[in-house]
Amino acid sequence: MTALPLALTMGEPAGVGAEITGKAWQALRTSGPAFFFLGDPDALQGIPTRPIAAPDEAAGVFAQALPVLTQRLPRTPRLGHPDPANASAVIGSIRAAVRHCLEGRAAGVVTNPIQKSVLTAAGFRHPGHTEFLGELAGTGHPPVMLLACPGLRVVPVTVHMALAAAARSLTTAMILDQGRIVAAALRQDFGIARPRIVLAGLNPHAGEAGTMGREDIEVVAPAVAALRSEGIDARGPLPADTLFTPRARTTYDCALCMYHDQALIPVKTLDMDGGVNVTLGLRIVRTSPDHGTALDIAGTGQAEAGSLIAALRLAAEIAESRSRGSTP
Repeated sequence: MTALPLALTMGEPAGVGAEITGKAWQALRTSGPAFFFLGDPDALQGIPTRPIAAPDEAAGVFAQALPVLTQRLPRTPRLGHPDPANASAVIGSIRAAVRHCLEGRAAGVVTNPIQKSVLTAAGFRHPGHTEFLGELAGTGHPPVMLLACPGLRVVPVTVHMALAAAARSLTTAMILDQGRIVAAALRQDFGIARPRIVLAGLNPHAGEAGTMGREDIEVVAPAVAALRSEGIDARGPLPADTLFTPRARTTYDCALCMYHDQALIPVKTLDMDGGVNVTLGLRIVRTSPDHGTALDIAGTGQAEAGSLIAALRLAAEIAESRSRGSTP
């Protein structure tokens, strides 16, 4: 386990972020990984908190109290009712967490869910966390979203766009670029020496030899061939309707899917409460719970912390894998 603590952002103050943060600390306080919260301690009700001046103080107090690098909210949140007045603090929490990682004071960033519509109303110009993190800690390539749960890793090649737009936007170059990033991340972050990647077909039955669309022949298949020519164990395009059966899942380490729901439906069906969002292609480690702000249950005590706990554990594992890889 990495000795550096993880940085946990505040997320949407009117959502379930504070509640699941407290539950995650209670679950991990004796076992770790240690983390600190970048936010307003007044939002953390029912658990002991300890203000810290720097990340390196977190591990020493984690078993007794949740370490907090205090970032006050401009306005007291009303649970279930996001307020654009707090958007700057939410964004500031993300910026600070990334900065601590880039400066070597935190092992990784774990982000609580944000309410994108509220941030957009306050002038935030990114579609979401992933794109913002790409600006703050990118490598020159668009970052890649990977969703993981026990027994399955998936990547949606196109993400938050209409299905018709997703089909139009797919290119061989886009799929190839993401395949390369995924293969490198499976080696570096997950310790898989020879990653096996499968690519789902865009169309039913992967186009069935062109009778159900030409995209799988003209766009997806050339990307598979190019990945294989580079020494990457890639297969496809394969019919998505049989790609996620228990037997099929044992034959690959990650599935590249052509659109959002093709990737997220199997993950959320298998493990709705334990799925983790991982951003690949960054200079830092970043994970998050695979769910939103849950405004409808904020403040009711019903929020499940399983996905956040899994995100914290996976971030620590990835940081440890990277550390081992950099050791001579």
